[in-house]
This record gives sequence, structure tokens and C-alpha cells, in this order.
Amino acid sequence: MHGLMMDFPLTLAAIFRRVEQLFPRRPVVTRRTDRSIHRYTYADFADRTRRFAHALQDLGISPGDRIATLAWNQSEHLEAYFAIPMAGGVLHTLNLRLHPDELAFIVNDANDQVVLVDRTLLPLWEKVAPLTSVKHVVVWGDAGGHSSASQGALLPYESLLGHASPLSDPPDPDERAAAAMCYTTGTTGKPKGVLYSHRALVLHSLASSLSSCLLVGEHDTVMPVVPMFHANAWGLPYTATMMGAALVLPGPHLDPASLVDLLERERVTVTAGVPTIWMGILQLLDDHPGQHDLSALRAMVVGGSAMPEATIAAYEKRHHLHVVHAWGMTEMTPLGTASHLPPDLLEAPEESKFRQLAKQGRPSPFVEIRARNENGLVAWDGRTMGELEVRGPWVAASYYNRDDCGDQFTDDGWFRTGDIVTIDERGAVSVQDRAKDLIKSGGEWISSVALESALMGHPAVAEAAVIPVRSARWTERPLAVVVLKPGASASPADLRAFLEPQFPRFWLPDAFEFIDTIPRTSAGKFQKAALRARFTDYHVA
Repeated sequence: MHGLMMDFPLTLAAIFRRVEQLFPRRPVVTRRTDRSIHRYTYADFADRTRRFAHALQDLGISPGDRIATLAWNQSEHLEAYFAIPMAGGVLHTLNLRLHPDELAFIVNDANDQVVLVDRTLLPLWEKVAPLTSVKHVVVWGDAGGHSSASQGALLPYESLLGHASPLSDPPDPDERAAAAMCYTTGTTGKPKGVLYSHRALVLHSLASSLSSCLLVGEHDTVMPVVPMFHANAWGLPYTATMMGAALVLPGPHLDPASLVDLLERERVTVTAGVPTIWMGILQLLDDHPGQHDLSALRAMVVGGSAMPEATIAAYEKRHHLHVVHAWGMTEMTPLGTASHLPPDLLEAPEESKFRQLAKQGRPSPFVEIRARNENGLVAWDGRTMGELEVRGPWVAASYYNRDDCGDQFTDDGWFRTGDIVTIDERGAVSVQDRAKDLIKSGGEWISSVALESALMGHPAVAEAAVIPVRSARWTERPLAVVVLKPGASASPADLRAFLEPQFPRFWLPDAFEFIDTIPRTSAGKFQKAALRARFTDYHVA
């Protein structure tokens, strides 16, 4: 017997209608490239989005056509998030930090028909365009007489909107139809396309808003610092719009002073970004105590890589700001887990609280987890390491246009994340390493992430990365690559003594190298492959 409920489609159009009808006066704020502040309401957003959806149909896009964006976190990008799927297309965000050749590969692999480009990024697009066969290039902002040498005249966005009438409500698409796509960063081969359905995005948005996840509601003002081209800014533009939260979009200005200015000026309540963003802001707040009022800010979501426990504690103790550690992947739309204190730890000693908050947390509702090593599924004991496997309604089942990635999925349909984790008795995940970065010394595993987090708790250390180097006796041993804070000093002996009380003796790095900066990937993570290449001839006993 089936239930007698309506078969209501879960689509982005339903989220759009909701914000248009219920929250028309809520603001959307953008910092432009010239640092000016642009403000409008969700009512303005809705009208422009409907016009752009109609303009896309007038350009001749067909259902399922991929339409790419090359842009910052800005109001026009938000319009594209909804206009493209409402017009029947598939939003495809391009990572503006990639090399032009890699961007061209991604555009061609996705078979993008239209590209939307912020005018400040036209020089980058000009390097990509000759390698692609995109039909139309639409420019956000004044192109200043610029034209595409390879693809003819550029189409001004505002002109398209001015000549288009608002799109009336079309029939809702199948909720399993593709609505958006992102590509992985290609750290282990060519980038892979992940194709999100309307249903996945809607369910992800619902889960993200929960208090056990990213805590977004109508009374919030949300500022995604994580780029809108990186896993859809962790879904926050969709979640904030669905809930009617005000949105603050920081544009290209991601330096600590600019971000703190927006956090303070706009009374932001929820924000999200990678650890390097929050480390820079922490330094600014420490250097200027009492000069910035961030009392409205109640949740700083951090993901992409592990936030050191010492940094989480510093924010809480010195600035009364709460960090929410989260974990996910492009293949997971991307939210997987979020770290909040369970009720039985609310009155626990401070040290226990911060230790728990430094974990990546428990899975979102409808995300199921398990971990496996060479002996099978691991116990949830907080000690035994294994590769994390996940499944759920917003987890990828395969990659776009790829038939060579079957080993990333188990025989019973779980996604193999490549993250080596422990899971504690409460179900909280603690990421120990990526499988490719885990150090195996004399048959024992050593977590580079744990060592890095501890090192960055030293008062003299700004950043630290730990990589494996060759050892004649142990096969691999850890090398710590350290960036010191300006004016600070620390010797290898100092750092080793700092680590000794925290780890087994065999975990301690055999050597320390001091450098000026640690290279980063396009997503802001430490680029350990570059460090391994730099120290490829390094040997320890």
C-alpha cells in the first residue's frame, strides 16, 4: 500500500518561488571589484532572475545544456544559480584559479554552450576561449569595448535583461534532472565532473539549515567566503535563499581587513570559509584587540581542511567566536558532517570540549558513514583508522562522462572518499589524513593532519605541513615544513619538545624545515604534492 501524499517535485524552482513570495524585502549585499557596496532585495533578485532565464531561452539553450560561470561571489552569480536551471539548463561553475589549459579541458569536457564572465576576468577568459567552442559569451559588468578575438562580440548581461520579459512559471522539471555541476580539482588525475540533481540540491539545502548542521534561518545574515565556484559555496547560496536569510557576497576582496569590515558592517551571523581565511582573521583580531565588533557572529563554519584545535580555542577564548568544524566533498554537494557539542559534553571540561569541536563532527541527517581498513569495517572507538565511505541522497553515484572511476565506489554502492578517519562512539568523524598523504613508518600509520594541527598551536608557528620523506630504516618518516609568524623564532628542538607530550614518540618528525610560505591549491588547501616534489631527495636515517 502506498501513502496518499502529493508527488510534489523537489526543485530549485520551488526554492525560488518561496523566496520571491515570502522574503522579497530581505537584502542581498555585494562588494564589487572597485570596493563599492551594491545592495538590492530578493524582490529585485527575483525579477532579474526571471528576465535572465527568459534571455537564456531566447539564446536558444536546450534542456540539459551546460552554462558556465567565471565569476566571484556576487549578486549576478546568485541570479545564475537559479536562472540557469529554471531555463532548463545546467549551472556549471568554473574555478577561476585554475590554469587556462585546465579550464579549457573542463569547458570542453562539460560541452558548455554559454559562458558568463565577470568583466574583470575577461583577460583570463581570453586565454581559454581559443581552446573551446562555446557559442555565446555573456559579460557581467561593463566590458569597456572589449570583444572576444576568438568568438566575436560579447553579450552585455544588463542589455540582455533589459530586452527580456520575466519568465513565467514553467512546469517544474523532473526532480532528478540535472541542475548544476562542479568539477573536482584534479589532484589525482584529470578533473572529474559531479552532476547535481534538483532533488539533491533541495535535500542538501534542507539539511544544511538544521541546527545540527550549518544553522541557517530567516533571521540570519549569511556571508559565504568560500567561493561560489567551489562546490557551490558549500550550498550556502541555496540554503540562505530557501530560508530567507540575508546574503552578503564579498566579491574578490578576501583579505582579512576587507572580510572583517563586512562582518562588522553587515552584522553577519553565519559565515563559512577554509582555515587559511580564519587564521588570517584571527591574526588581525589579535593584533587589534577590541577594535572590531563581531558580536553578531554566532557561527564560523570551517571546512576544506582541518582547523587546528588551538585556533578553535583561540577564537572562543580570546574573541568569544564559535567555530563550526565541517567536512564534505564536491561529490557530496558537499556537506557530510558538522561538529557540535552533544548534550553530555556541554558541562565537560574545556579541554574535552575543544578536542571534540576539533573533530569534523557527526554526519548530517540522511548521510550514512562507515570506515574500512585492510581488516574490514573499523570499530567506532575513536582510535582505529580506516578509509571513510559514505552514502546518501546527495552523494554522487558516478562521475560525468567517465567510465574509469569504478574503484571509487564499493560493490554495494558506497562512495570511497579517500579520507582516512577515526569514528568515535558518538559517531563523530576525525579526519586523520588523505590516503595519499598518510605516512607509513615501519608498518605503523602516522597522521600528518594531527601533527600539523598540533604544530600550528605553537605560538611561533603560522603554518605547518607534514609530508613523508624516505628513510632507509623505516621506509617513510615525517618531515615538518614550517612557516614562522613574523618576528617569531623557534628551533627544531623547541618544536619537537612542544609535540612530545601530545604524540607517541615514533610519530614525532625526524626533521624540520623552515620556509617562507606553503604553496596552496586552487581551493586554498596546502599543496602537499608541491612540497613532496621540493623535498623529493630528502633522506633521514
